[in-house]
Amino acid sequence: MATPPPLSAEAREAALAKAAEARRVRADLKQQLKAGEIRLADVLELAASNELVAKTKVLTILESLPAVGKVKSRRTMERIGIAESRRIQGLGENQRRELLAAFGGDTVIDADA
Repeated sequence: MATPPPLSAEAREAALAKAAEARRVRADLKQQLKAGEIRLADVLELAASNELVAKTKVLTILESLPAVGKVKSRRTMERIGIAESRRIQGLGENQRRELLAAFGGDTVIDADA
């Protein structure tokens, strides 16, 4: 495996800060989902304007929902036809609609809006 090109100290610090911010945002998002402060529909809507949310894996989001575990998340994704490695930004309109139906989304996200 090839080694990545060497980074300057400033570039390395910037990359580390960016990665730390992404981890913080995703951890906050998961915590809000677990606490019931936001819904799946809110996350899908937020992904349209927030790149960090959009690049979060669907499986991670589903596992963070209250009363939804690893097994239910994986089974539902398999039934809908969503790969475990799929990120929110890669979901199609029908997949979004089926996820909302399966996990109690009160609102349907309109991809054209």
